[in-house]
Amino acid sequence: MFLALDLPEDPRDRLADWRDEILDGRRDLRPVRPEALHVTLVFLGWQDESAAERIAEAAFDALPEGRMPRLTATGVRPIPPKRARLFALDLDDESGRATALQAAISDALEAGGWYRPEKRPFWPHITLARVKRGERRVAPPPDHPAPPAEAFDAGVVTLYRSTLRPQGALYEPLARTVASDALDPAAPRSAD
Repeated sequence: MFLALDLPEDPRDRLADWRDEILDGRRDLRPVRPEALHVTLVFLGWQDESAAERIAEAAFDALPEGRMPRLTATGVRPIPPKRARLFALDLDDESGRATALQAAISDALEAGGWYRPEKRPFWPHITLARVKRGERRVAPPPDHPAPPAEAFDAGVVTLYRSTLRPQGALYEPLARTVASDALDPAAPRSAD
């Protein structure tokens, strides 16, 4: 399981179109399906599915008050930098809102015993494509055209179950809420 910020449909479609353009003709990379593009907040690993409702409740109750995260694409990074296994789109996190949201969820899930925080700092990014098995020393995508420059609000937080398959992971939403509900204390939070 993992928690993620979902991308709004229009920015997601623009990013997917741009990604498809820069990866056109590449046989060494497997693009992430457009509907699977997201910003991972917390990767929980295997969790008993019976805990999903409690995990979602703890995470959603921890969402900080204030404006939802506003993100802007800045460029593609190979991960790891040498002998890349994937290419990710680096995101500028306006006012650190996504970072604050991630920290609040991380703390809540650690307190519940479902998560051990990573030592490295949170890095807002979107995985664009993975290197196919057997490929070595894969060249990064070109720098041009640049990614869409429009900032977007990412206010939907989803708890996903990830099922690994040869053709790519399948992400099934288990619970979802809107981070901007924090602006209205009377607004209900849902765990679908």
